[in-house]
Amino acid sequence: MFRLGILISGRGSNMLALSDAVRDGVIPGAEVGVVISDKACAAGLERAAERGLKTVVIERRGRSRVEHDQEIHAALVEHRVDLVCLAGYMRLLSADFIEAFRGRIVNIHPSLLPAFPGLDAQAAAIRYGVRWTGCTVHFVDEDLDAGPIILQQPVPVQEDDTVETLSARILKEEHHIYAQAVALVAGGELKIEGRRVLLKKKEGN
Repeated sequence: MFRLGILISGRGSNMLALSDAVRDGVIPGAEVGVVISDKACAAGLERAAERGLKTVVIERRGRSRVEHDQEIHAALVEHRVDLVCLAGYMRLLSADFIEAFRGRIVNIHPSLLPAFPGLDAQAAAIRYGVRWTGCTVHFVDEDLDAGPIILQQPVPVQEDDTVETLSARILKEEHHIYAQAVALVAGGELKIEGRRVLLKKKEGN
């Protein structure tokens, strides 16, 4: 069984979408091994527990990023996690953590990367006046929102959009493509060549 470890900091809507996708067979042969939050007050913890998922709180408590990540790393190993899924996790990961899970950390971002990395991507899209934005699932590396791209989904920007309305439409698409991307990773269907993420050729093709 391919085990997911999902890191959250807030409401965990993408965590719930991944959990539902596992339950419904959209991500075949997978299970959610653990949901980890760096905030004890994260609303997603209660929602995960309602689904019977194992939850763990690992707060920073004044420690360095490296020390904090070491405890998260230990919890992921304890729960035999194969893939780390960031779902609204609001802390940058240390280089040591990324190296330990190289090619096994994925993230969802609310823009068509490399456009509008970092926080407030929806507001940046409206402010810049783009006609299209969207969401991106990518592997995580040491640079912010810059790892190899797995899947993207465009979303139109309407003239009367607010940050709230645009964010809601993007989030709906996030829930779909995150599950699709994780299914590809879990199925061993992808390979990374430089910055490109490619589908592996199947025998006979």
